[in-house]
Amino acid sequence: MGQPYEIVAAPYTLFVAPVGTAFPLLNAAPAAPWVMVGTSGDLSTTEDGVTVSHEESINKVRAAGSTGPRKAFRTEEDFLISLTLMDITLEQYALALNGNTITTTAAGVGTPGFKSLKLYKGTQVKSLALLVRGEVSGYGEGWRSQYQVPVCFQSGAPEIVFTKGDPAGLALEFTALEDPAAATPDARFGSLIMQHAAPLS
Repeated sequence: MGQPYEIVAAPYTLFVAPVGTAFPLLNAAPAAPWVMVGTSGDLSTTEDGVTVSHEESINKVRAAGSTGPRKAFRTEEDFLISLTLMDITLEQYALALNGNTITTTAAGVGTPGFKSLKLYKGTQVKSLALLVRGEVSGYGEGWRSQYQVPVCFQSGAPEIVFTKGDPAGLALEFTALEDPAAATPDARFGSLIMQHAAPLS
C-alpha cells in the first residue's frame, strides 16, 4: 500500500456468528462459528464495496434572543454496515430472511436434488454478531483492521432484479443494537480496532 498509510483503498469482508461469539485477534483467521458473508467473500461483493454509516439525530436548542444554537442533544444514533452480494445461493439469501433454515432434499431416481428456503420471517428478529475485516490499516503496510459489532440484525429489504446481462444483487444492511453486556456506554455498538504495531517476537 505504501505511504501515506492513512490513505486506504481496500475491500472489507464480513463474517457473522451467534451473539456472544468471541472476536478473533487481528492476526488470526476467523474460525467457526464465524461464517463468511458471500460464498467468495469480497469476490462476491459488488464494486460499491462495504459502506459503514454513523447516523444520528440532533436536537439543536435555540433561544429567543439569538439565532444560533445554544446547546445540542443527541436523541438518536444508528450504526449500519451495508453491501450488495452478487450471490443468490440460499445460504446467503437466508441472511435477508431472518436466518431461516435451509432444508436439503437429496436427488432420487428421476427427481433432482434441491435446497429449500422459506420466505416468511415472522415477528421475531434474529440477532447476530458481526465482524467486518480489512487487510488494511491506517498505521502501516500489511496490517489489518476490523469492526467488531457484538449485536446486530439484518435490516435491509433487498429488491432482487433478475435480468439479462447484469448479476442479481442481494442488498444487505446490518444495524447495530445496543449490547447489554458492554463494559462501558461507548462500547454499546462495539468497536473498531486497527493494528498499529507488529507482534513482539
